[in-house]
Amino acid sequence: MNFLQPTPATYRRRCSEPGEALQQGEGTPRSEPGCPPGGPASSLCPGPHFLLPDTNLLLHQVSASGRAVWPPQRRGGETYIEQNRGESSNDRNDRAIRVAVKWYNEHLKKIEDEEKIQVILLTNDRTNKEKALEEGITAYTCEEYIKSLTANPELVDRLACVSDEGKEIEGGKVIFPEHIPLSKLQQGIKSGIYLQGTYRANRENYLEATVWVHGDAEENKEIIIQGLKHLNRAIHEDVVAVELLAKDEWVAPSSVVLQDDGQNEEDIENEEEKENILKTSVNKDMLRPTGRVVGIIKRNWRPYCGMLSKSQIKEARRHLFTPADRRIPRIRIETRQADTLEGQRIIVAIDGWPRNSRYPNGHFVKNLGSAGDKETETEVLLLEHDVPHQAFSQAVLSFLPKMPWSITEEDMKHREDLRHLTVCSVDPPGCTDIDDALHCREIGNGNLEVGVHIADVSHFIRPGNALDEESVKRGTTVYLCEKRIDMVPELLSSNLCSLRSNVDRYMYMIHTLILAEILKTRFTKSIINSKASLTYAEAQMRIDSATMNDDITISLRGLNKLAKILKKKRIDNGALTLASPEVRFHMDSETHDPIDLQTKELKETNSMVEEFMLLANISVAQKIYDEFPEFALLRKHPAPPPSNYDILVKAAKSKNLEIKTDSAKALAESLDKAESPTFPYLNTLLRILTTRCMMQAVYFCSGMDNDFHHYGLASPIYTHFTSPIRRYADIIVHRLLAVAIGADSTYPELTDKHKLAEMCKNLNYRHKMAQYAQRASVAFHTQLFFKTKGVVNEDAYILFVRKNAIVVLIPKYGLEGTVFFEEKDKPTPKLEYNSEVPSLTVEDTTFHVFDKVKVNIMLDDSNIQHQKMRMVLVEPKVRPKILRTMLSFSNVKKSSCGKMEI
Repeated sequence: MNFLQPTPATYRRRCSEPGEALQQGEGTPRSEPGCPPGGPASSLCPGPHFLLPDTNLLLHQVSASGRAVWPPQRRGGETYIEQNRGESSNDRNDRAIRVAVKWYNEHLKKIEDEEKIQVILLTNDRTNKEKALEEGITAYTCEEYIKSLTANPELVDRLACVSDEGKEIEGGKVIFPEHIPLSKLQQGIKSGIYLQGTYRANRENYLEATVWVHGDAEENKEIIIQGLKHLNRAIHEDVVAVELLAKDEWVAPSSVVLQDDGQNEEDIENEEEKENILKTSVNKDMLRPTGRVVGIIKRNWRPYCGMLSKSQIKEARRHLFTPADRRIPRIRIETRQADTLEGQRIIVAIDGWPRNSRYPNGHFVKNLGSAGDKETETEVLLLEHDVPHQAFSQAVLSFLPKMPWSITEEDMKHREDLRHLTVCSVDPPGCTDIDDALHCREIGNGNLEVGVHIADVSHFIRPGNALDEESVKRGTTVYLCEKRIDMVPELLSSNLCSLRSNVDRYMYMIHTLILAEILKTRFTKSIINSKASLTYAEAQMRIDSATMNDDITISLRGLNKLAKILKKKRIDNGALTLASPEVRFHMDSETHDPIDLQTKELKETNSMVEEFMLLANISVAQKIYDEFPEFALLRKHPAPPPSNYDILVKAAKSKNLEIKTDSAKALAESLDKAESPTFPYLNTLLRILTTRCMMQAVYFCSGMDNDFHHYGLASPIYTHFTSPIRRYADIIVHRLLAVAIGADSTYPELTDKHKLAEMCKNLNYRHKMAQYAQRASVAFHTQLFFKTKGVVNEDAYILFVRKNAIVVLIPKYGLEGTVFFEEKDKPTPKLEYNSEVPSLTVEDTTFHVFDKVKVNIMLDDSNIQHQKMRMVLVEPKVRPKILRTMLSFSNVKKSSCGKMEI
């Protein structure tokens, strides 16, 4: 259903032109507004009619309304309403809506037409409706009108509860404490009684969360919340008010894995039993500030994808919806379409969460398609990670260059012509968005000239136009297993900006003279013609070949030699060399299903390209900061707090190894020394675990921060410059560099540090969501791969031990999962957890971090909502029962410190 409101100007124009058929604004034809072809849509309003909703109704009932076009309220116009003295803004707005309804009805009467069109007010405000009826206006609540739509009874499912608390369950027992009103919360925060922060649910334990406190209270930066009543109806990403508990009530972060197993929504006793599992004695040093949620400052709800868990009660209307994201609680909805929606991926919105309901109330929004279908699952992961993926609009495409495009003589005047240089690109196989290329040549006196050539995307994307606005909104290109969601239209990403071989392209070049040290660096805009587009393997083959000595190969060998020198220098300065298992799928050319899965093999050429990209990024960072100390867009990597390293230090100690974490250099050196002749994979495991200890690197504006250091690279300054086709941050850096070298002019937003800081916040969010979406795509395709494999036996290594589980890594597939030692409806084995070692003893078998085990792997698709990789522990044998691993791939991501979450 659409609410269509023609503007007063439209009516005025139509009324002055007798005989012309009135159109419904920019909507459907005038012939039967509000009526379907087969007859009246509404039993309350059988004739043609327009609907005019009030503001609050539209905000709350957007799922039912679809879209709306609002009448303008222009000062001096016939529908503009001044606010009276003593009148609230809400009452003024309600009065303005009523005046607009009257205005429309009066003007519709002037139209010569055989059939009267009525304008109806929709409002859920009782007072507004009463006043409308007193003034002779036809008015209904949204529920009254929706239920009158006899041809579309399914729309009733989309009605939202209008209060934040939602409809309470009749006779339900009060479960949660009452939320403190916002006015009192604000006073309490100001006086220091309460703390304000962002609520982050724990994916591994639904009875635990953390609140990241806003502001400078460093000692209480992170507050732990444990237990259903203390969580108090907060939902992931809400802004909440927290009251700190007394120190003798503080707890340690839980090491237990608990998932909501779908018990009866009234079964609170079961919850209390689970909470008791959390209350175990721990070392006092592990205790953290602990609190309870006392109120909600801002709800950050969004539409959630997932599946309906249909009630077992016949013809029931009330059902539970299970979100795909395990951090979101189940949602209670009412629907008459349960039989149709079962087995489908659907979208549900939350309306409120009453004190006497175990779960929040919500309503059905949209059906996405069948669960398990590749297109549906891809749509789910894009929506769940808020990845903009709609087709580029005509407004955006209108700013692309007209084809055929070519370089003009005028362009040549402002760029260096470097088409004679032996430039080549080195990328993964199948890469079409090639934004970097390299060259290396001797220039006498033993000196080498290296050119890092980066596509000049900012030439085609000018500040402030629709193409620029869409690019900054998307923030980054998102790479899924079998598709790419571009940041910029394909004409740029795969054609005009892509450095394909044997075509002329606009470039930035960083011109570096190197002997044993970097002697000179120069930046310029240029034109190149790449002589070859190589894969990493092709470039490596040329470097290693005993017979190839052409210009491209000689250039590659020079680059590779210099890259090794640059890398050694970085590592000597304390740069970290970490590890993270990455996989590559080989797809069937017809079905596009994965037919092979392998961990990515890195070659010298991968490192070669990386070194010159790092060099370019550091050089540009220093240049733009020197020119714009207040406005440079930079990237930093904060040093992890010492507590992040606890698990790494303890795990290494269990293998008689010492890891020093005083500095990045000390950490790098101790990792290099952490070798075991009998266990060669141990060093890789240590580096993988170290990755999980790291903080997230972020973009920032130099004028809004004073800590520029990049911990992982051991660099005092850093930015992103080398991938402008796929990262918007690089486009801003290109613009700053262009102004710095006199190649372009500035514009107001480029030198506004507050706007740059806001942009950085969006770019950080988009970058994080892109990473999560990519990992979720890998997880889904891993499921598809194992679907036809039956049982696969593989070696695995323990990465973490929990109180009731172990987390294992299977190197061959880069696959990670949790082995639970407690199973529903089965006797619980004897479990002894030691947080100091750390270790977990199950009956008579003890598991340590990095222990090698053997598992059988198979796909369990018995639960279509959360399909699982099931693993049976083969070695060592644990008696008296067989233990199984369940690995859920419904929503795999990494946390801010890099830890894989399931």
